[in-house]
Amino acid sequence: MGRTADAIAEGVAIATAAARLAVKNHILVGTIAENGVFDTDKYIDDAREALRAMAEESEEAAANVTALRKRARGRHSDPSGTHDYRDRDVRNLRRRAKQSSGVAAKLRDVMQDRDQLRVIVEEAREAAWADVRHNLDRRLRVEGMRPDQDPDYDRMREARMQALRLVDLQALSSQQRAKAKRKKKQKADAEAE
Repeated sequence: MGRTADAIAEGVAIATAAARLAVKNHILVGTIAENGVFDTDKYIDDAREALRAMAEESEEAAANVTALRKRARGRHSDPSGTHDYRDRDVRNLRRRAKQSSGVAAKLRDVMQDRDQLRVIVEEAREAAWADVRHNLDRRLRVEGMRPDQDPDYDRMREARMQALRLVDLQALSSQQRAKAKRKKKQKADAEAE
């Protein structure tokens, strides 16, 4: 393992990236699926909550590694498995606990810094927009593509035709039957009055 400060910085970077991803998903759900309005303050709270969960996870990891280190102290036999630590592992376990505690402390600092939380939210918003832009671009490219531009057109034609017959035409037929049934019922109800 590298220096403790480097390991802490890496852990914070990973946790921040995970928080950004969580906030990006909240933005996509909140604005697209739930037809909401983008509100930076709401997503700052989401970023803070994501960081809190990861800080708690790091604190729990530090506590677990500390317990393993205490149990390993004074044990000099051969280990029976990967997580069966011995006295020679104590120094490494101490470093790992310190790193986990350091990550948790840094994450708690970020949670209190509104400017850093705003950066996470802005980066998440940009990532959400990039996802939307990519999906729109892909759909427009696929739906707007002519057969002569698609290199897989001939190879995929039979599958598309089968899907048309088995799915699309069946759905259309079902819709037409339901429409006819509704019209028949409406006519019968009108004649009954």
